[in-house]
Amino acid sequence: MTSALIAEISSAITAASGEVFQVASQSSASGGCINRSLTLLGGDDRRFFVKLNQAAQLAMFEAEAAGLAELIGAQAIRVPKPLTHGLAAGESFLAMEWLDLDQRGDGSKLGEQLAKLHSKTWHAFGWWRDNTIGSTHQANPATNNWIDFYRDQRLRPQLDLAARHGAGSVLIDSGERLLAGLDAFFPGYSPQPSLLHGDLWGGNTGFCEGSPVIFDPAVYYGDRETDIAMTELFGGFPNAFYAAYNSAWPLDPGYASRKLLYQLYHLLNHFNLFGGAYGSQSQTAISRLLAELR
Repeated sequence: MTSALIAEISSAITAASGEVFQVASQSSASGGCINRSLTLLGGDDRRFFVKLNQAAQLAMFEAEAAGLAELIGAQAIRVPKPLTHGLAAGESFLAMEWLDLDQRGDGSKLGEQLAKLHSKTWHAFGWWRDNTIGSTHQANPATNNWIDFYRDQRLRPQLDLAARHGAGSVLIDSGERLLAGLDAFFPGYSPQPSLLHGDLWGGNTGFCEGSPVIFDPAVYYGDRETDIAMTELFGGFPNAFYAAYNSAWPLDPGYASRKLLYQLYHLLNHFNLFGGAYGSQSQTAISRLLAELR
């Protein structure tokens, strides 16, 4: 990291916090596949977690900061507090509260608190602004009908991207057939617009002094089942998590038939971001879902 970059971020932290912040040391940190990250330690022992990306990605950090604030406002589960974001030495950055995270903690408490988060609702599906899922644009226009929203603002944009990224006609054509029959997965089921993390896999959760923490969100208001489906996609969460969530707010019996439908959004997005085997996984998911329509 250049000295100019660190100096400009330090100045932004000083301005946002109202206290002079001078960096005593810096270290690289794990920041996922999309961003670079570092931890800044000040001479006063204050620490901040900073994400970095190209200048063109500033809107992504603006949306993430807004998403973190939305989650904090629910007062349901701990979330790192965003402090400031902007441009520094030609790069975009987001500085936030540093938390000493651990993967060991109370899974049942995480389930209880997620159910509480989901109890916060909005007047429509979507959100007041667009954001990203990974680095993929995620449109969130306020929509009264959940099926319309999920078809037109989640699955269809991913299919369109997949076509541009070289997905075969079999995947695209079968995906279109699935979209045409989407109503069949929602018999007698009308979800409320719940506040969602939006990208809730194990890598975006942790524990700080035993208390659950969620981070790296892709916030919007939608069917709470989408968050639960994501928890089951990449390794799953502890059994205690699911037991506690269902004890606090039982899932609809039809969730089992919709789980793969909700996971498909993330499989397609992973194909669009990373390619590889995610294409065949998406095709397998679409084929299984179409088989349920026959």
